[in-house]
Amino acid sequence: MKNNKITKVLIALDYDKTAQKVAETGFAMAKAMNAEVILLHVVSDPVYYSSMEFSPIMGYTGNMENIQLDSDSVDGLKKASQQFLDRLKLHLGDDMIQTQVKEGEFAETILKAAKALHVDIIVMGSHSRKWLENIVMGSVTEKVLHQTSIPLFIIPTKYKR
Repeated sequence: MKNNKITKVLIALDYDKTAQKVAETGFAMAKAMNAEVILLHVVSDPVYYSSMEFSPIMGYTGNMENIQLDSDSVDGLKKASQQFLDRLKLHLGDDMIQTQVKEGEFAETILKAAKALHVDIIVMGSHSRKWLENIVMGSVTEKVLHQTSIPLFIIPTKYKR
């Protein structure tokens, strides 16, 4: 009989302002199962980060002072993203949390990381107010959902504008 125990959880975080909620919810689930936690942020085209509405550090509502965001450089974005994950790890209060920043296409990179890390479940958020509509339109979450055999825990992340 196959052991279905969840021992490793990958929490994929984007640059949306709801990232903290996704991290906290995924972390609580992982801790309830005594599972290892990996926080992942994927850096893609710097154009995604140039919007005034989103940045790789908006997802954390805590103290983000002293983080320099160089959105013209992938290396600068990776550095800011690592600082974001480090502060989120501190916020969650568990030194055992692993953090990884990867570069590439969002869904593909999440799937590659999940396989390479041998995770038991992937945690992601869905930002759409109309979740089903977002699925039909082709979100990152939808791509991961349809291209993986690893269980996916999707956290609805509605927020007020």
